Amino acid sequence: MTGLHAEFVAQHLWHDETTRTIDGHGVPHPHGERIPCQTNSGPGEATAAAREATPQITTVVLAMQDDGAMLAALAEAERAGEHDDVPVGAVVVRDGAVIAARHNEREATGDPTAHAEILALRDAAAVVGHWRLDDCTMVVTLEPCFMCAGALVNARIGRLVYGAADPKAGAVGSLANVCADARLNHRPPVTAGVLAEDSAALLRAFFATRRR
Repeated sequence: MTGLHAEFVAQHLWHDETTRTIDGHGVPHPHGERIPCQTNSGPGEATAAAREATPQITTVVLAMQDDGAMLAALAEAERAGEHDDVPVGAVVVRDGAVIAARHNEREATGDPTAHAEILALRDAAAVVGHWRLDDCTMVVTLEPCFMCAGALVNARIGRLVYGAADPKAGAVGSLANVCADARLNHRPPVTAGVLAEDSAALLRAFFATRRR
């Protein structure tokens, strides 16, 4: 985590001994209920632990709103540039804690399935101890593709939050909406457009360097 996003995460992630839920108000949200995108209101004082936090944290309990979780995903996305991968980052949140944080690694590993969401789902399942992630929220900087949207449905993800839309490959509203397909047996609630411009800016900067 470097630069501006590290500062943002320190401002928007905060520790609470009572553990707030992902909606940021301390009230557990009913499973399956859509929770609107939250704003950056009243996050409280960032702790030293939050200032030093990295996307790899899986044990420190952090309460976060959608914006805070997305900032953590953006910080993870920035790391993809270290190995020339498209800057997409994803975090999985459970009971207010980040239990998985990954970024694209296709170039780094040569694995065509190594999208941020797939890697984060694998890590989250390992932490939870089973494949069903219906009490987890996936937060990803870019609209998931067909592969990743299908994986989210198969993981029974409790909720999806994404940043920028992907008009060329997105499968959660752009080219199709896998997560809302009535033919499937699981349809997670989706919140789109959270810090979308921040996500889009990372992508634009990445591809601009490749056109030179």
